[in-house]
Amino acid sequence: MTLSSIRDYCILPALVLALAGCTTPNHEPQHLSVAAAADLQFALEAVARDFRARNPRINLEVVYGSSGNFYTQIHNGAPFDVFLSADIQYPDKLIGEGLAVRDSRFLYAVGRIALWVPAHSSLDVAGLQMRALEQDSVKHIAIANPQHAPYGRAAEAALKSFGVYDHIAPKLVLGENIAQTLQFAQSGAADIGVVALSLALAPAVRGQGRYWEVPLSAYPTMLQGGVILDRAAHSRAAAEFRAYLMSRSARAILERYGFSIPSKS
Repeated sequence: MTLSSIRDYCILPALVLALAGCTTPNHEPQHLSVAAAADLQFALEAVARDFRARNPRINLEVVYGSSGNFYTQIHNGAPFDVFLSADIQYPDKLIGEGLAVRDSRFLYAVGRIALWVPAHSSLDVAGLQMRALEQDSVKHIAIANPQHAPYGRAAEAALKSFGVYDHIAPKLVLGENIAQTLQFAQSGAADIGVVALSLALAPAVRGQGRYWEVPLSAYPTMLQGGVILDRAAHSRAAAEFRAYLMSRSARAILERYGFSIPSKS
């Protein structure tokens, strides 16, 4: 066990107790609402199944979308208990603005991106790699909207890093979030998409297409983090969910879906 994991092991029970005030008794069912980045759509469903089996009294509901949009919704009073962002900067902002519990901040994953094409595509995405985007047959390229989606910012940075952005910019179509970006490529609305590796590796998607992982050196490290919101109705349940996300079991699931685990939380 590493020093950081020992520290987490010691701190988490204290956090659960500290956040337990004003909550319902343990034996009563509790509703837990989680706003989660769209790249977690498949991985978090697997995590949630395991969490529900271990905590049957907690009614866990997960909503997926872009991290930037969730940030805005939380500012507008959206009744979420936990926020799982694809960019730790959003939780940090919420803490600074007094909308999240400072000591609940944690890192749960490092996100990765990939070029994805449907199985019927003639593009040799593994062989061409980033040059696949410059092929004449490619008319539309899907990325998430960089204005509010961290995966869109990562895609944009990678395109610029490889020196292809200016050439292919007119071909870009923007998804509201990274899940919609994948849908554009799946449906044929785009010929290729820059998507989350976690979505490309999901069992529901894996057989539908082919991918090439973009080197991590091509875009800023995507530290993904979460926070318990200050208005959480069931803060004990929120703390238990946070603790589970940092457990070895949950992290093993995230790794299966292509996430890297941060060296510190």
